[in-house]
Amino acid sequence: MTTLLLIRHGENDFVKTNKMAGRLPGVHLNERGKEQAAALANALGPLPLKAIYASPLERAVETAQPLADSHKLKITQIPDLMDIDIGKWQGRSWKVLSRSKVWRIVQQAPSRFTFPEGESFLDAQTRLVAAVEKIAAAHKPRDIVAIVFHADPIKLVICHYLGLPLDRFQRLGISTGSTSVLWVNEMSAHLMKMNLTPPFELPMPPKKKKREKKEK
Repeated sequence: MTTLLLIRHGENDFVKTNKMAGRLPGVHLNERGKEQAAALANALGPLPLKAIYASPLERAVETAQPLADSHKLKITQIPDLMDIDIGKWQGRSWKVLSRSKVWRIVQQAPSRFTFPEGESFLDAQTRLVAAVEKIAAAHKPRDIVAIVFHADPIKLVICHYLGLPLDRFQRLGISTGSTSVLWVNEMSAHLMKMNLTPPFELPMPPKKKKREKKEK
């Protein structure tokens, strides 16, 4: 099985503004976020990573950079790993939005919600899963790859591989600077760990058993 490390970017100061960042440019890691990125690079340092993929948004690339430096790997930026397109909600106060009637739909029936002039959660999940599937298909069994992106996208991907209804994705929690471990192959998927923060030890896929030669 291929091991996919689903990593959420580190902390940033934009959340302190109580506004929704979405795909706004210029949202960078704060000091705590940089510390989280360094801690991830240290925790994942011993692993033989084959590749590092990231959302092109700054907070994701900046989280991936220390890991890429420690493994001497290039970061492959994939636009389809970007955060959900929240359209007209981008830059608006989530506290204000949370008092609106549609907020209950976002939280309780997200499969039925489309952001104004943005995308639906269903379309976002389809986009994100397709990107992760393409990454998995590009690697061999036993390969380990890191994918650095965003909280809701990670939750949507996990829901897909576990066969959970999209409407339950809000029940999952993904912290900044965390790693979730997914084993995938062409026939199955297993979520081995979720929302780990350093220091941690990661499970490795079982080695394929060699068939015993039949005695003649």
